[in-house]
Amino acid sequence: MARINSDRPKLHLNPANADWPAALREIEAPPEQLWLRGAVELLGREPKVAIVGARAPTAYGEAQARRFARALAEHGAVVVSGLARGVDHAAHEAALEVCGATIGVLGCGVDRPWPAGPLAERMAREGLLLSEFEPGAPPLRRNFPLRNRVISGLCVAVVVIEAAAASGSLITARWAADQGRAVFALPGRVDHPMARGCHKLIREGASLVEDPEEVLAELGLIAADAARAATPPHPAAQGDDMSARVLRALVGETLSADELAERLELDLADVLTELVELELRGAAARGAGGLYRLT
Repeated sequence: MARINSDRPKLHLNPANADWPAALREIEAPPEQLWLRGAVELLGREPKVAIVGARAPTAYGEAQARRFARALAEHGAVVVSGLARGVDHAAHEAALEVCGATIGVLGCGVDRPWPAGPLAERMAREGLLLSEFEPGAPPLRRNFPLRNRVISGLCVAVVVIEAAAASGSLITARWAADQGRAVFALPGRVDHPMARGCHKLIREGASLVEDPEEVLAELGLIAADAARAATPPHPAAQGDDMSARVLRALVGETLSADELAERLELDLADVLTELVELELRGAAARGAGGLYRLT
């Protein structure tokens, strides 16, 4: 596995250091040491919010991870995740895209992050990589449940975007609940396996969340009134023409052209023509499996 080369400082901390995160002093089984690589000043920034979820999310899940991370970063929160593929990657990338703060908590050494690649290199330059495992430590399977307690422990809240019934994200959420952190979960389609984990968390007491503004209001970063009015309808979804009807049908959904035609009781050829127009306008996007979603 390739090691990261970065001119940003690498710092080793233990609980006796003044810079040790106060939040980690409160949790059960806190780490005995931390290695940091990148923008070490982010460790002292608050509030920190974790965004976690599936490594193989749906297009909807990835879009929601980006949406929540972008909004949180734009309002000054530090987005924390685990650098894994899928939801973690989307959250880190979205935060960086708006020049926001983001921390990746690793299950291996900070000098050999997993998975390696452009995002890990960018995180070492513009974000922060953090691990309780010594430099050079490989990404062993047993390390990842342990790193999940650090992800939740650093944060005031954990947002679970999309998760299967046995997802590692549920471990993070349960650590968060045990640590007294707020837990938010996004609902999904009742017939989709990637919604089962979030629905399970909601049944167990996690707060159902639909918009990032709800989390921002809970953290005091925006007023509650602003949260209630924060998600206006898509401008193009106003009216009764076919374009507006298709866009309204895609709100919170990923649907095939066949499903859209059946739901809207329209001719499939007409729906396909409209979807092409919406793609050209940048209002909708076609993902894997021919599923369409709002951009």
